[in-house]
Amino acid sequence: MTNHRIEDYALIGDMRTAALVCRDGTIDWLCLPRFDSPAVFAALLGNDEHGGWRLGPASPSGPRPADATRRSYRGDSLILESEWDTAHGTVRVTDFMPPQAGTPQLIRIVEGVTGAVLMRSDLRMRFGYGQIVPWIRVDGGRTVAVAGPDSLWLDSTLTTQNAAARTSTDFTVKAGEKVAFSLAWHSSHHGPPEMSVPDDALEVTEDFWRNWVSRCTYCGPYRDAVVRSLITLKALTYAPTGGIVAAPTTSLPEGIGGVRNWDYRYTWLRDAAITLSALLRTGYRDEARAWREWLLRAVAGDPDNLQIMYGIGGERSLPEMQLPWLPGYEGSAPVRIGNAAAGQLQLDVYGEVVEALHLAHQSGLDRHDSAHRLQLRLIETLERRWREPDEGIWEVRGPRRHFVHSKVMAWTAIDRTIQLLESGEIDGPLTRWRQLRATIHREVCERGFDPERHTFTQSYGSKELDASVLLIPQVGFLPPDDKRVIGTIEAVQRDLCTPDGFLLRYPTDGARKGVDGLPGDEGAFLACSFWLADDLAMIGRMDEARGLFEKLLALRNDVGLLAEEWDPRLKRQVGNYPQAFSHLTLVGTALRLGDLSALPRPRGASVTEQVVAS
Repeated sequence: MTNHRIEDYALIGDMRTAALVCRDGTIDWLCLPRFDSPAVFAALLGNDEHGGWRLGPASPSGPRPADATRRSYRGDSLILESEWDTAHGTVRVTDFMPPQAGTPQLIRIVEGVTGAVLMRSDLRMRFGYGQIVPWIRVDGGRTVAVAGPDSLWLDSTLTTQNAAARTSTDFTVKAGEKVAFSLAWHSSHHGPPEMSVPDDALEVTEDFWRNWVSRCTYCGPYRDAVVRSLITLKALTYAPTGGIVAAPTTSLPEGIGGVRNWDYRYTWLRDAAITLSALLRTGYRDEARAWREWLLRAVAGDPDNLQIMYGIGGERSLPEMQLPWLPGYEGSAPVRIGNAAAGQLQLDVYGEVVEALHLAHQSGLDRHDSAHRLQLRLIETLERRWREPDEGIWEVRGPRRHFVHSKVMAWTAIDRTIQLLESGEIDGPLTRWRQLRATIHREVCERGFDPERHTFTQSYGSKELDASVLLIPQVGFLPPDDKRVIGTIEAVQRDLCTPDGFLLRYPTDGARKGVDGLPGDEGAFLACSFWLADDLAMIGRMDEARGLFEKLLALRNDVGLLAEEWDPRLKRQVGNYPQAFSHLTLVGTALRLGDLSALPRPRGASVTEQVVAS
């Protein structure tokens, strides 16, 4: 079983799937040919026999090579370079996946830098999340592993040995020498895939990322962090359809050893819509256009039954099941695939989707009448259902409630649609929906606010706090200088902060089932901490906002990646990884800090007053 932390992994990918490469050069997670396909390397959730690929200096003292001396991405790209300094010389391994149509490929290039280093490649190909051992043979000098509909083809200039369901080779690389390996997935009933030229593929991959990053319009003080986050978000996009996965992994635990383990390899409308906002605000209009088309296809045929998530191709059925043969990351079981939350009612999703469509329209994206009609259909459904309790943004597995955040986002959806109607772009019942907007606003302020503690609460009538209410000023439900907003920010900061200053989503109750219907605790939710930094900036506490933001940046690993949560007790990242929600809120906060810092400050006017005025 792997003994590496989640943050020890780097990401490589081709906008169709992704792999996690450990500090020691071992690839412990890879699904082929798509993000949501069964894993061919699943050691991350089990052990070496569940599939993986070790490549590094030969390690006589242990089964895994030593951690690399240093590693980094090559410039602004998704090309990972790891270097080992050994007693006999220095060696570099370059890992990448070419972003091209056709056969997905994983390429690893070993290069001698100094001296002569003994290396070992140990490839254990498995299918079905480590359950299926393939038939391995040599075909025309190429190693091929076959199981049912799947095949993997390994190409190398070296001769490999196939024994005991593993493909391995030992070799020495001297200064100036290169050895390349290419692993390609192919349907087993087709002929062999075309062999790649690794150096050519590397050049194509580097050119792709250089050209893509050159379109970024952000030039602020946090450019390195923003660009790395944008690259990560792009890597989590399924290029053939425009869908965006929440993370490329499943079942990385929110609490080590616990049961809060979920499959995130799907497209949450909420995450994708907010990702779209981050991309639009940094100059990436093509991605916004592709996502809008994905949304229209996914929702087509039944917009009245909007799901909160879909498969990356727009699939509606995502049945949840457990994989008992995998023990889980550090014993965190069960390992789950699929996600039953796809059948939940989460009213806030209407708000996030409509807000994304609104931003796309405001940003000058070409008019799309189908998108406008979809927006009206969604509001008609919301008009009928907004009074219902739901499972909310955190997808509780307990009873439905009247979550305050859900109602606020319902208000947001209606407010943005009213703005569209007022612009004359499309017709609709303007007067009726203005009345509905006012009704929701009044109800939230009456039933979702605790006047004794001067804070909005998690749900109507509850005493619990919830970090999601930090979005109230950000969506314009109330202005940032409203006393109820300031009271809420202070209450959330006081009651949900961990000792190191990061935010929990909501309170949990240890071994007892909490408000979310689950036992166990979890780490600080990083997106919520970015929201707190946003709010602090909006109410004029800029130094505190920047301080929190920079503390959050310090949680990133050595290659700039973030998981879903931070465990304040163990001081390590937890949850699925890398997490789109964490990276998109990082981008959003960097943009907000830059926008507020750039505001002119007339004599006698506070930052808060200027934000409200703007």
